[in-house]
Amino acid sequence: MSLPGFAYGPTTPVAFGAGRLGKLAGDVARLAGDGASVLLIADPALPALVEQATAALAKGGSTVALFADIRSDPLALQVDGAVEAARKAGARCVVGLGGGSTLDVAKLAAAIVPEGREAEHYELAKNPLPPRGLPRICVPTTAGTGSETTRVSVFTNDRDEKVWAWGDELRADLALLDPALTTGLPTHLTAATGIDALVHAIEACTIRRANPMNDAICLQAIRLVAGNLERAIRHPDDLDARGAVQIAAAAAGIGIDNSGTGIAHAMGHALGAVGHVHHGRAVGLCLRAALAMNAEAAPERHAAVATAMGVPSEGRGMADIAADLAPAFDRFLRKVGLAISLAKDGLGAGDVKRLVAVTLAAENKPMRDANCRAFDEAELERLATELLTAA
Repeated sequence: MSLPGFAYGPTTPVAFGAGRLGKLAGDVARLAGDGASVLLIADPALPALVEQATAALAKGGSTVALFADIRSDPLALQVDGAVEAARKAGARCVVGLGGGSTLDVAKLAAAIVPEGREAEHYELAKNPLPPRGLPRICVPTTAGTGSETTRVSVFTNDRDEKVWAWGDELRADLALLDPALTTGLPTHLTAATGIDALVHAIEACTIRRANPMNDAICLQAIRLVAGNLERAIRHPDDLDARGAVQIAAAAAGIGIDNSGTGIAHAMGHALGAVGHVHHGRAVGLCLRAALAMNAEAAPERHAAVATAMGVPSEGRGMADIAADLAPAFDRFLRKVGLAISLAKDGLGAGDVKRLVAVTLAAENKPMRDANCRAFDEAELERLATELLTAA
């Protein structure tokens, strides 16, 4: 095997453990000083967890201001609102508590507080981020996006385009993983976010920029999701299963941070923009549509993924193992209860052209180009048709 040249960057410090949120005040003190004022950016649907975090911070003498104007696929205006809240509170540290959208807002807001420009100034990395933002701690309450370990923030601009900001300045100073915070997540979101982590790991170790160091963490993330997601869904209070999927999500975040994502995210972002489909479900369904063609293009890498997912490999050829991945992935999606049909989302064959047009938009080009095989417009229409008519 010819080994590629690659650079593997530093990763976000991670603290893991049930009940770990209780030590949050010490984390803030280490990063911003004793009694530092904190802006807590939190999912509005988590009042009990907000109370826990606020109590933990108060024990360390911090004053806490709350910003909870967050939605899924957050708006640039919400990032700008968080920046204004941080300035008004005199915050010296930002803590993000919630799912990927909340963490994305927290990371970007903390980064751009010093400069005073709006979030859209930094979309698609068209302008450099300020070099010194506020310290930030990411506390995920879902196990999927991996935002806590990535250098990207995704948001929706005023043209209703799903765009991103990227840079070292968006790296969290700490990812605090507490599986106890994920037990209240509804079943369908546990499934969708877990699939998001799985797709991250699969794409990061099969795209053009995949590398052997990244493979190690991505393949382990795949094993953890494959072995624990269904258990976490069936037994929501099983902290071992929850913790395993949470670790997988953070590991897969490291994976995409070091190599990126592919066609499932290019089309998945488009599906989110066109139909407002939950991101984890969107990328899972898009990978389902593309996986067989990807596996044909890169059988060795997809055979490794298949084996990590539990596809039998002993005594079998690499191409045969890789060919079994797409049906195994489809079975896994159905086993964890992910809704395959998009009909109830108001989408169907009539949306193929629109979905392809957004997939081909500039904000999705890096992900398209990174994929292990190129898809021309006609092939994208085939994928979109499969995606939008599947049952």
